Amino acid sequence: MIHKPVVRRRRADDDIEAAIAYYLSEAGVEIATNFADQLELTTRQIAGQPGTGSPRYGLLVQISELRHWPVVGFPYLIFYIEKENRIELARVLHESMDIPSWLEETE
Repeated sequence: MIHKPVVRRRRADDDIEAAIAYYLSEAGVEIATNFADQLELTTRQIAGQPGTGSPRYGLLVQISELRHWPVVGFPYLIFYIEKENRIELARVLHESMDIPSWLEETE
């Protein structure tokens, strides 16, 4: 299995920082670290199998190449676009958000 390099867009970085800050303040270091670990694991899975992510939200916001994959054990979805030579992480959003509205800012 060939893994493409994963590049995070600025908004994905901002999303990740906000989620980790939330877990640090509300749940503690152990949960925040677990979230970061699961995020990394999920990112590796995406790098190895990018085509298996769901295109559901991408179709809703008319970004056909946009897919998402859940972060195991946490209510977050990683949104990404597979390019020829890399995977771009576009956003990392909580499942309870109005995801289509947040994704409209992705492109």
